[in-house]
Amino acid sequence: QVQLVESGGGLVQAGGSLRLSCAASGRTFSTYAMGWFRQAPGKEREFVAAITSSGGSTRYADSVKGRFTISRDNAKNTVYLQMNSLKPEDTAVYYCAANKWGSIYASLSEYDYWGQGTQVTVSS
Repeated sequence: QVQLVESGGGLVQAGGSLRLSCAASGRTFSTYAMGWFRQAPGKEREFVAAITSSGGSTRYADSVKGRFTISRDNAKNTVYLQMNSLKPEDTAVYYCAANKWGSIYASLSEYDYWGQGTQVTVSS
């Protein structure tokens, strides 16, 4: 069982930056691939970024490529999402998720554990 707790959300102006963190419990964090997803009001939850268990590979949604960076620190059981050049359309609740197989997936159904989410609001 893995418990995930996101933090770092908030209100920021367009063009600004935020860094989200997701702290995981348990001693097996380094074996899980991690992903970030987001859900805007009235929309389905969508893939944002993912990273393999080792951190050696990453994948991004086209909408955030070049602006967002996912990283992890296995010694701290934490995954990060650095968000730069934020746009109003990035406004959403951001969720981190863990996949026990260690590989990158963009599909929600491939993730086994989810955090409670953190709100990101980008004003224009």
